[in-house]
Amino acid sequence: MGRNNFFQFKEFRVEQARTAMKVGIDGVLLGAWADLQAACRVLDVGTGTGLLALMAAQRSAALIDAVELDLDAAEEARSNFQNSNWASRFRVVAGAFQDFQPGVCYDHIISNPPFFENGQPSSNPLRAQARHAGRLNLRELLERASVLLANKGKISLIIPAEQELRLLELAKALSLHVTRLVRVAPDESKKAHRLLAELAKEACPLQEAVFFIRDKGTGLFSESYRELTRDFYLNL
Repeated sequence: MGRNNFFQFKEFRVEQARTAMKVGIDGVLLGAWADLQAACRVLDVGTGTGLLALMAAQRSAALIDAVELDLDAAEEARSNFQNSNWASRFRVVAGAFQDFQPGVCYDHIISNPPFFENGQPSSNPLRAQARHAGRLNLRELLERASVLLANKGKISLIIPAEQELRLLELAKALSLHVTRLVRVAPDESKKAHRLLAELAKEACPLQEAVFFIRDKGTGLFSESYRELTRDFYLNL
């Protein structure tokens, strides 16, 4: 998915020739799942191609800031934003999230982070930077995000399923509350491999669910996945 130099969605196009991490199911899932109701300011951390920011623009009326460490990716995201229907609502900041000083707080912070904290990095240095947490680990992401989050704001992430306990520990240490958890599996016969997580400063009852990307029998996208993402894919 998304291995060409561009990916065409219903309402926007993502050019991705210069960005290490191409459009993929993880990003589309998160962008469609995040609860953006009443969000006036959104921050996309590690924007890459700008996919999550573009999905947020389609789904809300928010002003959207996008932070990206890699300069080529930041420029590609900026171009994708300028070529969209919502160009005036975006701001791109090239640099490390740890150094980001926006001067505002955000109603929603969204990130498909470089989440592999262990294991062998890719031989491609840009892909390794995009996927491995040497430059921004989960603790650093949540620490900085909690500072930039409005009192009633939310943080939405997609991370490996095996990091669930780590996420819960960090949330507690940072006085954040996990409000939604969705365990994502490839199909009904497989274990969850991703975790969609929503965190907030305000406590509320935790909502938990299981989500299957594909139908085991046909190998096609499940009805749940199709329903969640049908506003974006051309063929749904």
